[in-house]
Amino acid sequence: MSRAMLRSGLWLGFYAAILWAWWTMFSMSRDMDLDWIGRPGPMGEAMRVMDPRMDMYMPMAEFGPLFWMWAIMMAAMMLPTLVPTLRSYEDLIRSANGSRAGWIGVLSGYFLVWAGFAALITELQLALLFGGAIDMLGIAKSPYLAGGLLVSVGGFQFTRLKETCHGICHAPMTYFLGHWKTGYIGGVRMGLGLGVFCVGCCWGFMALGFVGGVMSLLWMGLATLFMVLEKLPQIGHAVTRPMGFALIASGVILLGHHIVYGG
Repeated sequence: MSRAMLRSGLWLGFYAAILWAWWTMFSMSRDMDLDWIGRPGPMGEAMRVMDPRMDMYMPMAEFGPLFWMWAIMMAAMMLPTLVPTLRSYEDLIRSANGSRAGWIGVLSGYFLVWAGFAALITELQLALLFGGAIDMLGIAKSPYLAGGLLVSVGGFQFTRLKETCHGICHAPMTYFLGHWKTGYIGGVRMGLGLGVFCVGCCWGFMALGFVGGVMSLLWMGLATLFMVLEKLPQIGHAVTRPMGFALIASGVILLGHHIVYGG
C-alpha cells in the first residue's frame, strides 16, 4: 500500500468513526423518545420520572450502558477537535521522523484519556441521579444546579488553568516539539499528555450536559462547534472569554428568573 493510500485510509477511517458516533448518539436519542433539543415525548417523560432505585433494569442507572453512552459521546464531540493536532503531527511525518504508527498512537492516547474522563463523568452522573439532583435523562432538577453550572463553567474560562490548557490545545506543534517521541508507543505517550490538557480545557462543556440533558443533540452540536473554534489557530484565543461572559450571563438570567418568578 502506498503512503498516499495509507494516509487517505486513515483519515477516512477517522471521519467515519466521527460519523458513526454521531449516528449512534442520534439513534440513542430517538430510542429514548427525545427530540433534537433533548425534550422528551410521552415515553421519554415516563422514563424521566422513574426512580433509579426501582427493582428493574434501567440502562441510564447502570454504569456499563451509561459509560458506553459517554464514551461514544466523547468520540462524537472530541474527535473533531483533534483535527488540528493530527495535522500538526502530519507535518512532522514530512519534516522529522514521525510515522503513521505514531499518528495512530497520538489518536489512541488522546481517546484513552477521554474514555477515562467518560468513566469519571459516568460516576458523577450516577451520584447525581441517586442523590436526586438530576432525573433519569440527566437533566438538573434544580435551577440552582443548572445556573450554578453555567456560572462555574463560564468563570472557568477566565482562570489560569484554562489559559494553560488552552495554550497547549491551541498550539499542539509546540507540545510535539517539546515532548517528541517516535513510534506508536511514543505517539501514545504524547497523545496521553495532549488528552490531559484537552480534558483540562474542555471538561466544563461536558458538565453542561446536565443543564439541559446529556442526550440533547443541540447541546452536543453547539459544544462541539465551540470547542472546534476554540482550537483553531486563527480565532481560538478570541472566543474563549466571550463564551465565558455568555455562560455567566445565561446562568445569572436563569437564577434571576427563578428567584423572581419561582417554579
